[in-house]
Amino acid sequence: MLRKEQNDKLTQVGPGTPMGDLLRNYWFPIAASVELDENPVKKVRLLGEDLVLYKDRSGNLGLIDEPCPHRRVSMEYGIPEEVGLRCPYHGWLFNHEGQCIEQPAEPWNSTFKDRVRTKAYQAQELGGLVFAYMGAQPVPLLPRYDLFVWDNVIRHIGVTVLNCNWLQCMENSLDPTHVEWLHGHYLDYVWSRKGRPMPNNFGNSHKKIGFDRYEHGIIKRRVRAGTTEEHDMWKVGHPVVFPAMLRVGPTFQIRVPIDDEHTYHVHYVVYRPGIPVPPQESVPVYEVPLYDEHGKIISDYVLAQDFFVWVTQGAIADRSQEHLGQSDVGIIMYRELLLEQMDKAARGEPLMEVYRDAAQNQCITLPQERDGVASSAQNPQVAVYIGAQGVQTEEIFGEAFKHLDQRMWALHKEAGERQARGESLLPVDEPPIVPVGYQDHKAVTILP
Repeated sequence: MLRKEQNDKLTQVGPGTPMGDLLRNYWFPIAASVELDENPVKKVRLLGEDLVLYKDRSGNLGLIDEPCPHRRVSMEYGIPEEVGLRCPYHGWLFNHEGQCIEQPAEPWNSTFKDRVRTKAYQAQELGGLVFAYMGAQPVPLLPRYDLFVWDNVIRHIGVTVLNCNWLQCMENSLDPTHVEWLHGHYLDYVWSRKGRPMPNNFGNSHKKIGFDRYEHGIIKRRVRAGTTEEHDMWKVGHPVVFPAMLRVGPTFQIRVPIDDEHTYHVHYVVYRPGIPVPPQESVPVYEVPLYDEHGKIISDYVLAQDFFVWVTQGAIADRSQEHLGQSDVGIIMYRELLLEQMDKAARGEPLMEVYRDAAQNQCITLPQERDGVASSAQNPQVAVYIGAQGVQTEEIFGEAFKHLDQRMWALHKEAGERQARGESLLPVDEPPIVPVGYQDHKAVTILP
């Protein structure tokens, strides 16, 4: 368990807090690019600060403080100009650096505008997402992780705002055994009550779990009943990317700290059929629901099950009341890593996963097990998979998702036909393998 002051240090993300100061060294997604096509101005909240994201008429992104520094009206209702965003109240115009460049009601020769600035941060697009950086200069590179930059793929983005602290979401990623119970036995129970029992794809018992620290974060490994340490789940595993992202198969789960009590959860999914695919004009975004039509928390598909266990721990989990066992060793390792990096940030030392060398940032290929239900980026069932466990995707996400689902299946069919004719599919990158015992290895044997 943690003392209250330790829990506060790990969970508070506002300006001037140790964790807030650490997280401001990283880029976080704050919107899908397609959202700015529909409306070029969007209010966002990140790390406890209310901001406005916009795209001006020249296509430049800006991220500025929400209130106008003139009379404090919300810039959420601002007018995008050729350069910058204009306040709707008196027409003051601010560029993406936060500098006021026009004040229509002031005398023509006034220099007042030159002395007025609003808070401004960096924003960049990558892979259909808009990312924000709120830290100090010089600005680090936006990491080009593999799923964001692969060619010949289809992408889609599911988003949810959760009423809980981001750390509850991330600690779940260092907890392998919950899959066996929450997504296996419990899911079977939920669907059996509905009269629709389904195969339990997750219920195999864990024999052993392990964790290795490595350059991008922590590798999570497992041995389950019916497998050995030669299986990809142990030999390769899958990574938690520091500070706030999980890679599972062809998906990223990104846990974005809105403030101490809210998280913007981004579920980023990539389908790679192995044949040429025209670039997407835009990457679709949809809401991953948490509540049903009666206001009850959903519990009948995998991602929503994760959501409800995070949310029901409370807005900020009281870790002074927890009782961690040996199987929680990954959670302990992650907390220690956070504390270590916070101390480095306070001393101004180089941090994990902060990129400044473009040569190292062309395509960051991450380790990823390929055996198992959520491993293959060339399987449309995985590409639309967010734990629906046989539920039709349009049942969860609505009819608009149906077209994307059908396109992926059509590409899958075409790839199969090409293989049947003896044609080769496009090569797939071999994921790097981090050897077991690489650094700070921790393992727990659960079953003989």
